[in-house]
Amino acid sequence: MKRFLLFFLALLPMALSAQMQDPIVWTADFTVDGDSARLTLSATIDDGWHLYATELPPIDYGPEPTSVSFSSTAGLEAVGELTPQREPIEIYEDAFEGNVRFWEHSIVLIQKFLVTDANAIALAGKVKFQACNDQNCIPPSAYDFSFGNEQAAAAAAPAGTATFNPADQPWWTPVEADGTDADIASASLWSIFLWGFLGGLLALFTPCVWPMIPLTVSFFLKKGSTRSSSIRDALIYGGSIIVIYLILGLAVTLIFGAGKLNDLSTNAVFNLIFFALLVIFAISFFGAFDIKLPARWSNAMDSRAENATGLLSIFFMAFTLALVSFSCTGPIIGTLLVEAATMGNIVGPAVGMGAFALALAIPFALFALFPSMLKSAPRSGGWLNSVKVVLGFLELALSLKFLSVADLAYGWHILDREVFVSLWVVIFALLGLYLLGKIRFPHDSPSASTGVGSFFLALISLSFSVYLLPGLWGAPLKAVSAFVPPLFTQDFNLYTRGETRTFSDYDEGMRYAAEQGLPVLMDFSGYGCVNCRKMEGAVFDSEEIASTLGNNFVIIELMVDDKKPLAAPFTVEENGRTVTVSTIGEKWSFLQRHKFAANSQPYYIVLDNDGRALSPSYGYDENIPRFKQFLDDALEAYAQGN
Repeated sequence: MKRFLLFFLALLPMALSAQMQDPIVWTADFTVDGDSARLTLSATIDDGWHLYATELPPIDYGPEPTSVSFSSTAGLEAVGELTPQREPIEIYEDAFEGNVRFWEHSIVLIQKFLVTDANAIALAGKVKFQACNDQNCIPPSAYDFSFGNEQAAAAAAPAGTATFNPADQPWWTPVEADGTDADIASASLWSIFLWGFLGGLLALFTPCVWPMIPLTVSFFLKKGSTRSSSIRDALIYGGSIIVIYLILGLAVTLIFGAGKLNDLSTNAVFNLIFFALLVIFAISFFGAFDIKLPARWSNAMDSRAENATGLLSIFFMAFTLALVSFSCTGPIIGTLLVEAATMGNIVGPAVGMGAFALALAIPFALFALFPSMLKSAPRSGGWLNSVKVVLGFLELALSLKFLSVADLAYGWHILDREVFVSLWVVIFALLGLYLLGKIRFPHDSPSASTGVGSFFLALISLSFSVYLLPGLWGAPLKAVSAFVPPLFTQDFNLYTRGETRTFSDYDEGMRYAAEQGLPVLMDFSGYGCVNCRKMEGAVFDSEEIASTLGNNFVIIELMVDDKKPLAAPFTVEENGRTVTVSTIGEKWSFLQRHKFAANSQPYYIVLDNDGRALSPSYGYDENIPRFKQFLDDALEAYAQGN
């Protein structure tokens, strides 16, 4: 059902690696000019990431604001407050039920001082901050700085803190846990190829392309002096189609850059643009108007094809086909490129466009090899327009996915989960009625009966519509969970999560698991982690996963941004420097860095009762069957070791 719906939608490679991420780079500069001084803190922010502002609206549990604290200001007196060079961006975050403010790309913070004793200046302190992107967050982190008297740096650590040695702690021994990215990225490439190929096949059965097949093949058969030369020319023609579309996919990626395409695919404004484009494409497929490239382009290519000779003339003929068929292939190509771009590298668009072109090229070569097959091929007619209309319904359904991303980003609440599902129910019900001939569009041919193929497609569409209905009351809808809004946007939800054994303290949870003889699912999360909430709503709350977790696991959920102070702060040696840990969140963040060499959330890994890894790490990926397999593999490994 899902594959029929999303014929050209590539699976999103959402799982993240377990490697350490350092998206924010700080530098500090301190200058003295007579009786005044200035501290300049500059942050460089990786593309796609954002750094939370110094002032955030009141939220019960939200991200860590950027703050600067001074442990020593000897010889100095602060003048005014810490001042950013520009205002932050402010948007509504549904997961926090409030507004958040952040900076992108870079920001400079300035603190001015009055010099009270130029001979005794000793400035030291730290910047505390947190950063997130559309996939995950890093835990609250700190950047230390010091200027002037060397003793100022020593003042940064609170007096009386104990030294913590992880080697003396049970279950804190570091483990090696490879992430799941490689398998998911590979699967996504195959998915992009599959849906690109299927999209090409569907484009083939449109009024812009199908009638060109017999005309083109007949032209080559008549033009060639021998059958072998005709077949050679047709094969070259098909190869030229592949090259043209492959170059198009590579060109789009190279012009914008793979990273930029990925940023655009997750940006709220551009998701609104994608939504509008797909709606326009759908209206075009319904017959309101045709989207065509300028006629002079196709005329110019046609003229060049007539004047050129040899291989060049064949290439220009293929280019002409690409131009004249744009009104039918353009919407499919546009959607394919947008989705393939979410891979964030050059491979995705190239694979998708190559598969799309391969599907278009095969019939030309096939009919050239076996001309007699043309006699049995379906003739052009009203059924071609019906294909366009069906594509229009699918484009309309897919457009809501992009609107949903923008709706979540801005907190408009115009497309919460039940609204989204309601629209899909109506769209696929209307598609089923259209296939049964109950709805007609301007370019449709009159039909006195319903074909067998149309009947079965209508049956699939109407059944899918019925399948979606329980989603209005909170059903997980596992087949489409990656595309509908997350469960936390559902206003009316009859489904509740199953009972689980969940601990918020690592050592306490490990002791309990050892006593009960159960494996441990480590869940590094955060109050400010949007995608942690999405995983809980779309995956953990599904009946299958909730049952598996409740019956077979102890869950240790550690919030790395928990701001509650530790009863006894401590210091640890990390990367050659002394780090002070004073909050619960800082403790769990250190555990994640020390034991798993990771610092992104959400982060999941299964441990045995000795603290050894039973599974690779797992990141943000709302694919329920994949997460179920992740848990099943860990259970099997636990059983073999006990």
